[in-house]
Amino acid sequence: MSHSPALTLPRRAPFPRVASFAPLLPVFLVIALLALPAAQGTDGGATPADAVSGLVVLHCAIRLVRERRRPLSRTAAVVLGLPVVGLAVAAVGASSPAAGIGGLGRYLQIFVLVPASVLLLVRDRRDFRVLAWAFIGLALFQGAVGVHQFVTGTGASYQGEEIRAVGTFGPTDVMGMATVVSFGLMCSVGLALGSGAARQRAVAAGCALVLLAPLAVSFSRGAWIATAAACTLQLVLAGMRRALKVGAVVAASAVILVGGLGLGSAMLQERISSITQVTDAPDQSVTDRYTMWAAATDMWSQHPLTGVGLKGFPEHRDGHASLALSSGSDTEGAGAAFRKQPLLSPHNMYLLVLSEQGLIGLLALGGSWLALLVCGLRGLVRARRSAPAGLDCALVACGLLIWQLIDFLYADIGGPATVLTAVAFGLAAWWALVGGDDMPEASAR
Repeated sequence: MSHSPALTLPRRAPFPRVASFAPLLPVFLVIALLALPAAQGTDGGATPADAVSGLVVLHCAIRLVRERRRPLSRTAAVVLGLPVVGLAVAAVGASSPAAGIGGLGRYLQIFVLVPASVLLLVRDRRDFRVLAWAFIGLALFQGAVGVHQFVTGTGASYQGEEIRAVGTFGPTDVMGMATVVSFGLMCSVGLALGSGAARQRAVAAGCALVLLAPLAVSFSRGAWIATAAACTLQLVLAGMRRALKVGAVVAASAVILVGGLGLGSAMLQERISSITQVTDAPDQSVTDRYTMWAAATDMWSQHPLTGVGLKGFPEHRDGHASLALSSGSDTEGAGAAFRKQPLLSPHNMYLLVLSEQGLIGLLALGGSWLALLVCGLRGLVRARRSAPAGLDCALVACGLLIWQLIDFLYADIGGPATVLTAVAFGLAAWWALVGGDDMPEASAR
């Protein structure tokens, strides 16, 4: 009996979904490395995530050469390249070549090179959503570590108790976990308010509620303010009816977490009330911050156009600060011994840029951020009208950017989590300069 030849079917590549995200693997690695414990007892310096961010830039450059395509549109090149103007001028005016080159490299990494690379590596809205979920995954991990620190009393020192949630970042970077968790919240709220699958929106909403707990026990007033403002704007931009519903759920959850479960309610109430009492009876941290703000403003008044040069704030601080400034902040706990951490920045990104780069630098850097915000919001309005499938991406991108711009009123760049800020700017830039256009869900790969 003759047998017909067996029909040979083409073999499917294993894990096609994983393979399809191969261009994003270096970005995923940057995010994953931020889950590692930060080295304690060091002042600054590059981290493994910083090193891999350089590989992200190199990986992007190699792909551009291999694919022989134009890297950026004219608009994107102008918007992302604008900060270089102020940075170049401030680098020339630095106190030493080493300070100028070091500061220039750091600013280019965070605000130009890594964001541009992320913009070029993200190919469509599916890629964008995967990175947003990666943000959420990192936030859940860091948040779980932070809540465990609060419950077991193994966190950073706060009012004599080692209960402040700092995740794996340690007591010298108390804003690290708060920043990561806040980014995760922005992504969760944006995905929950979008027009995606019901299961995705439900899971995202659940993640947002879970992340409220670690954000609360981070005791970071700046992160609270930025998160409340950015989430409110996300809700309003998504539509008033949906805003009222989700706002009611979040408010009820907050009452349960803080009031019903007693999640550090006394300390939280005291910390929240301190936000409105900074002019009546400020604590030493607030006094130090206001003193450094005044010092930064005084530096700018003496060098209005170009500032004192990159990395010049620490060198000029004592000559412009009043006697109210303390010698540094006390840090201990979370596995680290007591140490006095010097105050080397004004903890306000705008004043840091103004003091070190002058009006030229602030207008260049601020102009780039403003352009991203305007383009992102314009794309969001377009998505609500004609492309509802992209509304979740729009809300995530705008939420991340708005949160960061508000948080910059109370913080500046520094610490291991700063590289995540660069990735967030990259996501915001992709939506503002590419994804906000009327494009299909998945482009040709």
